[in-house]
Amino acid sequence: MQKPSYLLILTLCLWFSCQQDDDRDPDSVKPLSIDSLQQLPEKPAPSRSLQQNGKFINQVVFNNIYRPANLDTIPFPIIDEPTLNVLQHQERLLKLIRPRKNHRIGNLTFSTDQLAETVDILKSRQHTLPFDLSKVLDGYQIWGRDRRGHVLFTAYYTPVIPVDDTQSAEYPYPIYDRPSNWIGPLPTRREIEQEGALDSLDLAIAYAKSKADIYYMQLQGSGYAEYPNGKRVLLSYNGTNRHPYRSIEKYLLSRDDWNVGSVSIPGVKEFFRQFPELQDSVLFQNPSYTFFRARFRSPQGAGNVPLTGDFSIAVDKRYIPLGSCLLAAVPIYDPKINRVTGHEFRFLFAQDTGGSIKGPGHIDFYFGTGPEARKAAMNMRSYGRLWLLLPKKPEDLFSMQQ
Repeated sequence: MQKPSYLLILTLCLWFSCQQDDDRDPDSVKPLSIDSLQQLPEKPAPSRSLQQNGKFINQVVFNNIYRPANLDTIPFPIIDEPTLNVLQHQERLLKLIRPRKNHRIGNLTFSTDQLAETVDILKSRQHTLPFDLSKVLDGYQIWGRDRRGHVLFTAYYTPVIPVDDTQSAEYPYPIYDRPSNWIGPLPTRREIEQEGALDSLDLAIAYAKSKADIYYMQLQGSGYAEYPNGKRVLLSYNGTNRHPYRSIEKYLLSRDDWNVGSVSIPGVKEFFRQFPELQDSVLFQNPSYTFFRARFRSPQGAGNVPLTGDFSIAVDKRYIPLGSCLLAAVPIYDPKINRVTGHEFRFLFAQDTGGSIKGPGHIDFYFGTGPEARKAAMNMRSYGRLWLLLPKKPEDLFSMQQ
């Protein structure tokens, strides 16, 4: 009798192994614990189709704003203690906002209750690497800026700026609260800063050393005012003058007669230091003006819950409602070689909005407080991907169990 070859034996073993995997009960699959992480395979090498800015070549065009996605192939992040803390904030946010039975965004319809159920599902997988989430959650990828799934990731932070209670030669620039009884359109930045449109209303909260510091704090939406004695007070967002936002960075780059160099925050501040006579004319290109109010608490976003570095994002809520839980492929940028080297999967939470965040192709990533957060935020301007997470419908769960 002829002996079976080793190749035949190996083929039969692989066949039986696949049959056993196919017969497993989906409900019997347990999330992987943190202790088992060392058993995971190494991450694959970056795709050759990855471009310098984080986009991928040859991506298909989406027919709708949201497209159903297969989550089976996506590695979910660990739901650790910091993630749980943010989920508790998200739970509170959803209780504070007005519930809606129908969020209709393109072809997708869902409710506030479904957003809350997503939070509960994520909380139930605490302290695990939850690779079974694809069995209870659906993912919907947003079409981004180019309708090919590419979303621009920028970042913001909470700055700390030196201030004093009284106006002086060292602290000449007022930081204003919003006027409460103003009739008609609110004044522009030029009218406020050059013409003194608010000077007689006793609205100054504090006085800053630098007009540029105020400007960039307005772009971030909040900041800490640090007094000479070391005391810090949070100045939180209190609305705008409702004039359109215009980028001074684009304006600076359009001026061929000026050698601006870098249009990063330090670069623009250095330009103003060298050419102080140009500061006002540049800043006045942006007529939008943000007002503040003093708070004795941590920075909060439009969702009225504390913002958390590396988790909270600002969104255009017409496309991504506040309270949404998202899975993100966050671009990993290497400043040494000036390119995106890959993407890291993270859970992100829509907890804020921003005047410059418009449309389904741009989010702002919150990085925290102070100079380190500012440095990290400066390096974030690349493309990633986003999936809105929603609970599976009952009929989908039933079909999975058949």
